[in-house]
Amino acid sequence: MASGVQYRNAERSDAAALATLERACFDYDALSQRNFTWMLTKGNAHLLVAEENGQLLAYALVLYKRATSLARLYSIAVLPSAQGRGIARELMTRVETEARERDCIYMRLEVRPDNAPAIALYHKLGYYHFGLKHEYYDDSSDALCLEKVLSHGEEAVRLPVPHYAQTTTFTCGPACLLMALHALDNSIPLTQRLELQLWREATTIFMTAGHGGCGPHGLALAAHRRGFHVEMYVNQQRPLFVEGVRAADKKEIIRRVEEDFTEQLQQTDVVIDSRPPDVDELVDALRAGRLPVVLVSSFQLTRMKAPHWVILTGFDDDYIYFHDPEVDAENHETAAHNAYVPMRKDD
Repeated sequence: MASGVQYRNAERSDAAALATLERACFDYDALSQRNFTWMLTKGNAHLLVAEENGQLLAYALVLYKRATSLARLYSIAVLPSAQGRGIARELMTRVETEARERDCIYMRLEVRPDNAPAIALYHKLGYYHFGLKHEYYDDSSDALCLEKVLSHGEEAVRLPVPHYAQTTTFTCGPACLLMALHALDNSIPLTQRLELQLWREATTIFMTAGHGGCGPHGLALAAHRRGFHVEMYVNQQRPLFVEGVRAADKKEIIRRVEEDFTEQLQQTDVVIDSRPPDVDELVDALRAGRLPVVLVSSFQLTRMKAPHWVILTGFDDDYIYFHDPEVDAENHETAAHNAYVPMRKDD
């Protein structure tokens, strides 16, 4: 650790100095004072700074995804005059320790392919390459996606499912189904055209506000029509999503749509089970190469009470892994950040 350098958590009053440091380190993709203020007041983040004699020399910014065990190093910067003193390594060590204390098992990050010194440091710290993000930076250059396991348990089983980000606010279900279909048959394209086609086939027409979402009945039919074997688990007999709208005519439309889907399903070999599978059964399905597409409440992930579809993509002793199709740009998420997200089985 560099002699005389102090490390502490950033405060809101540091925002202006952090923005000045940022401009000294980056010609583009620089965070603004407003960005730093947001991170320090509203973001689910940890911002650690290094200072000496009252001057900020460096910082590391880590973002967390709620209710999961995933951390992401969003940015790290060291003043050119302070480089070569081991500050970046010390910042990394400290933010990794904080992430472990928050029960995170992975740290992920993006780095420019031409940033050889940073890549060398990350490799020395145990990070490995797991993906590539095309045209990630403002100058349209790519980003290498790196990952480190922060706590060692059983090696995770990850099914080869490419991540696809939903392109509208209401197509999380079709986006998840699209990921599943493509993973099982790569001739099926990952396109917005097919995403919207699946939505048109499976939509409930109305939801809490705006366009209708998709229930399991419509999604099951859409998969069946494309030749896939489908099992559907629904743990309630009353129509889904009816309580999400107030108007009586909209409630009736939702009921009629689900009744129509149900009648169509009765003419197929789709297996319908009224008992929700437990976690062990979901793991067994993944182990057999099947892909559970699961409707959850988004409250734990975003603090917004709304139904949301995710697709399960892996497991280990303690965790289930999932792809979340909703990439939250306001929280600086990327598709790489939303793939193979670990969540404790107990949750």
